Amino acid sequence: MTARKPAKRLADFLPYQLSVASNAVSTRIAEQYRKRFALKTTEWRIMAVLGDSGPTTQRELSQMTLMDKVPVNRACKTLESRGLAARKPNARDGRSHLLELTAEGRAVHAGIMPLALKIEEELFSVLNEEEQAQMRDMLARLRENAGDFDAESLAD
Repeated sequence: MTARKPAKRLADFLPYQLSVASNAVSTRIAEQYRKRFALKTTEWRIMAVLGDSGPTTQRELSQMTLMDKVPVNRACKTLESRGLAARKPNARDGRSHLLELTAEGRAVHAGIMPLALKIEEELFSVLNEEEQAQMRDMLARLRENAGDFDAESLAD
């Protein structure tokens, strides 16, 4: 195996390439849920996590999405004001609340997921099944190797 030469330009820097690719994919999907459901990217990310995980604290949402607590808080308030999510007391910790999707929020989530999956299929169509599996594996290994982050440190 040959050693990789260091990037000489920002465009060759792998973290930059990952960020640009991530933003392009997110923007492509965000167009659909912005048009059809009037949701911003942060709001959809919160809904996606709640749809997968069920009731979750805002701190946990920050950790799971690797988003700063300020945009998470803002997105949660927006989802609550629109009736897509609701707070309930956290029986495990009386100081925090759990956010969960309402029936309307679950319906919106159910409407968005097929769109997101269709776009994912279109975007990944340039890769065969083996390449898709390899890419998912490589991204998981990169994410794991990057380590854990405290949501509080993300704003720095």
